[in-house]
Amino acid sequence: MSAQVEADVRTISPEMPAMFDGMKLAAVATVLYVIVRSLNLKCPTAAPDITCQDTPLNRYLLKSCPILTKEYIPPLLWGKSGHLQTALYGKMGRVKSPKPCGLRKYLPMPDGATATFDLFEPQSIHSTGDDITMVICPGIGNHSEKHYIRTFVDYSQKQGYRCAVLNHLGALPNIELTSPRMFTYGCTWEFSAMVGYIKRTFPQTQLIVVGFSLGGNIACKYLGENPANQERVLCCVSICQGYSALRAQETFLQWDQCRRLYNFLMADNMKKIILSHRASLFGMSSSNMEAADLSHLYTATSLMQIDDNIMRKFHGHNSLKEYYEKESCVHYIHNISVPLLLMNSSDDPLVHQSLLTIPRTLAEKKQNVIFALTLHGGHLGFFEGAVLFPQPLSWMDKVIVSYANEK
Repeated sequence: MSAQVEADVRTISPEMPAMFDGMKLAAVATVLYVIVRSLNLKCPTAAPDITCQDTPLNRYLLKSCPILTKEYIPPLLWGKSGHLQTALYGKMGRVKSPKPCGLRKYLPMPDGATATFDLFEPQSIHSTGDDITMVICPGIGNHSEKHYIRTFVDYSQKQGYRCAVLNHLGALPNIELTSPRMFTYGCTWEFSAMVGYIKRTFPQTQLIVVGFSLGGNIACKYLGENPANQERVLCCVSICQGYSALRAQETFLQWDQCRRLYNFLMADNMKKIILSHRASLFGMSSSNMEAADLSHLYTATSLMQIDDNIMRKFHGHNSLKEYYEKESCVHYIHNISVPLLLMNSSDDPLVHQSLLTIPRTLAEKKQNVIFALTLHGGHLGFFEGAVLFPQPLSWMDKVIVSYANEK
């Protein structure tokens, strides 16, 4: 009997290593497949998809701004993943970020709030010899000290632009609120105050309006609210905004592209900003907030819950829907008559594809609008680089300045 077992063992043993080798190869193949799929390594690169009317001005702009019609090539190993582009922007902003020197300005607002912005003078003469100021509105909860803003400002200064960067009300950790109000999705009061200061202080300057993400919504809403706001404005550039707060928040409840997770993370960040100003927002006699609102804030897990319990009350909106409708640039953007470049990325995990019908339709109907949609770039990423390490300057920075140079 034992002889038979030994024979069987000798018969099976040579086959076992081959079987294990096959399992290892299968495991490696599975891992590689997951990596290729998750990093979209097989996805091609391409030039942005451009939507605009065929007018002499648009033909001139696209010819004079060739970066918009050439292939955008992200870093080879990870640049085709919108999640990684977004995560790197969110964590680092940019690599090797410069530190431009500017002056912080403080502007008293009619309701007792204090708006702040940073002013950076040009480091060279503009190619046209003109005095041009970029008025910049950063993304949600951002300010002039964020790395992606510093990188863009430094590059713009070297191209001959003065830069004015709005610090969203309540976003700077070392600046106390002087009224029970902070920034919202579409309140243009502080941005308007900054632009007004620039126009008064530099009566000869012309303006380039630039908005990133939420800042794009504010910038476009500001220009569309009143035709007078477009005076001395050469053009406007909006990057990665969602256009409609109501439709955007509905998509944030979905799990595709991990959007529900992003919703939670951004809500947590908003919660920290609000709580850092708890004394001003909840303690002042003129505050609209109650103790119950603070309790609801602690338990909030989405932006919609925070907006409903806190944000809408800053401006006295009766409902969440009213707040989103009044704060969205989609109801104002068609009033903009200056050249307008709207740019989004197809793999942006924060901006749902359904929202991109808004800029596309606008570009089809209005002669002054160009809509550029890239395959890759994530949310405010648009990193460039050969294989692994991204360059300090992003493709997005180059596009904005290149477009502005032709105005």
